[in-house]
Amino acid sequence: MEIEFTGPVVEWRGPAPFHFVVLPEEAAEVVDDVKAAVAYWGVVPVVATIGRTDFTTSMFPREGTWFLPVKDAVRRAERVVLGDTVDVRLSIDA
Repeated sequence: MEIEFTGPVVEWRGPAPFHFVVLPEEAAEVVDDVKAAVAYWGVVPVVATIGRTDFTTSMFPREGTWFLPVKDAVRRAERVVLGDTVDVRLSIDA
């Protein structure tokens, strides 16, 4: 299953800052519909694409939606910074 959406890059501070793209409501609802078939430990594994960069990661639920972690290497390659709005394509094996 593939989902395409546009979302903001936000920061969530832990021991070090982490950057995420917040899924909009429609995309989050699609993930909610398939999560039972693909989730483990509460996360949903995905292959994501931002710009021309593909990467694997796992999304997790937060604040009533899903957060997509954006690796530093992806942010550097695509010149993505905090506060940007990015186009994302997700592939979820459901």
